[in-house]
Amino acid sequence: MAAKTFKRGLPLPGRKHATEGKPTEAAPMPERVVIPVNQHFGAPNKPLVAVGDRVRRGQKIADALDPGPLTVPVHASITGVVRKIEARALSGNTDGLCIVIEADGGADEACFMPPLDIDRCTKEEALARIREAGIIGMGGAGFPSHVKLSPPGNRPIDVVIADGAECEPYLTTDEALISEKTLTLVRGLAIVMKITGVSRAIIGMEDNKAPLIPKIERAVAEIPHPGTIEVGLCKTRYPQGGEKLLITALTGREVPSGGLPMDAGCIVSNVGTLAAIADAFFLGKPLIERGLTVSGGACKTPKNIQAAVGTLVSDLIPDFIDVDYGKLRKILFGGPMMGSAVPSLAVPIQKNTSGIILMTEGETYAEAEGPCIRCARCIRNCSCRLSPVLMNNALEAGDLEDAVRAGLLDCIECGACTYVCPARIRLVQRFRIGKNRLRAKQAAEKAREKAAEAAPRIAGTFARTAGAAIVTTL
Repeated sequence: MAAKTFKRGLPLPGRKHATEGKPTEAAPMPERVVIPVNQHFGAPNKPLVAVGDRVRRGQKIADALDPGPLTVPVHASITGVVRKIEARALSGNTDGLCIVIEADGGADEACFMPPLDIDRCTKEEALARIREAGIIGMGGAGFPSHVKLSPPGNRPIDVVIADGAECEPYLTTDEALISEKTLTLVRGLAIVMKITGVSRAIIGMEDNKAPLIPKIERAVAEIPHPGTIEVGLCKTRYPQGGEKLLITALTGREVPSGGLPMDAGCIVSNVGTLAAIADAFFLGKPLIERGLTVSGGACKTPKNIQAAVGTLVSDLIPDFIDVDYGKLRKILFGGPMMGSAVPSLAVPIQKNTSGIILMTEGETYAEAEGPCIRCARCIRNCSCRLSPVLMNNALEAGDLEDAVRAGLLDCIECGACTYVCPARIRLVQRFRIGKNRLRAKQAAEKAREKAAEAAPRIAGTFARTAGAAIVTTL
């Protein structure tokens, strides 16, 4: 099987040897969890419980008051009592409202949904099950899965892709899932094929996972599915796991500028997401735990683990994870290219936490930025064929519109430009800030438009009220 790939990108050092091939270990059930109310890309949730309430594992504890299309609920990952509802530090250098639950010894008590037979339910019921299970993209983005699986009618889908590329250095949790939960993965993929009406699916992996192909093929032969499921082998190259790039590598199609995978007739879901979908149907289990890799030079016990959502990493130390604090210089949630640094280990694991990397001084750097030397390395290595230097120039000049014209919104924030920059300019961080500024500007413009639309109505109401008041006075 010839391995495929996309143009540009980087051959990065994998640094997966510490956990590659290791079985997933179940983390001990925590005595407390800190569960962020909002863990998805979309409208915010509100707590459905109060301090003092007793909740059971799998119980819904937060949801949008007016559930819109871009909302998914959050569930308790342990059985216990709600002790606090307060803002806590989260990955991504943000604070967010969290529900703190303390276990009360009822570990065996659960509140799962009844199993749902995909062959006996409607498409609407299947999508509702995925939403009610709180399933989001587990590769990092956190996009609600039920939305991704219901594209508009003018975007016909003919290929579903299971993303098992796992191109980030250090991370091996997807590889472990493919190896250990092969049947569950294929069941989840078959469910998605039935929901979308697609007859072709591809399980995309990098060629460093080629030994798993026979196991996948046996599972595909065993599990009923509506069509064909094949394995698509890609060359090991970063950022192969980006959905737009994986589509190009496996199908030869390109997602247009400003477009989504559905504009290329594809839906891409992480393998962990597909396994979670299978559990939601066959077990009625919401997304309350996930697999992740704990690694890095400062980790004495690198491993793949399965942990409850809301588990504080600090609560796993030192009995389950051992850290060399003398060497520890940086803590990353996610991979080293697209992950985010956190200030301490007292940060909860979320639905989209794919890894925790404990880095030494030799694995990171804190060099001062220098001036751009116009070497064009960022352009030559940009997998999206953008001009990062032009985007950065526009942002430095405060011209958001020019940055958008240069491709700001097409940037997938893979970090390749930052990695190759000899001046050590933090390009990807600047692009993230630029996108946030753009969103804030657009939100402010919408607010002003709404205020302008409401002004005549308010003025008219005031005039009528004032007139009524005069009449009453007279």
